[in-house]
Amino acid sequence: QVELVESGGGSVQAGGSLSLSCVVSGYKYKPEYSTGYMGWFRQTPGKEREGVARVGAFDDIPLYADSAKGRFTVSRDNSKATLTLQMNSLKPEDTGMYYCAAARPGSYVNLDNFKNWDYWGQGTQVTVSS
Repeated sequence: QVELVESGGGSVQAGGSLSLSCVVSGYKYKPEYSTGYMGWFRQTPGKEREGVARVGAFDDIPLYADSAKGRFTVSRDNSKATLTLQMNSLKPEDTGMYYCAAARPGSYVNLDNFKNWDYWGQGTQVTVSS
């Protein structure tokens, strides 16, 4: 069973930066063959989980939510079974619980429907103050 564990959340002032990491474990094959797309979502109380960024297993062009474009960078290191989200120029509206997600190999998922993703981490809190 694939497991995802996030780290790197915290509190920062507007304009600051944070880097989130997600480590994949429990995979039977190499990480790039055990999960397909991987991505980051975020959620605030009372709202649905929203997609932030997605990247495929091999040399994929990342996909970003409009709110993340130009500020966030998602990257994947299959040799370390790690997914990273570098967040710059943070805004108070970026505050939320950030979740790492993964899909089974061969599954097509996007940022619009979190229910289609197969594996989830426990989340890491990001708080941006003005």
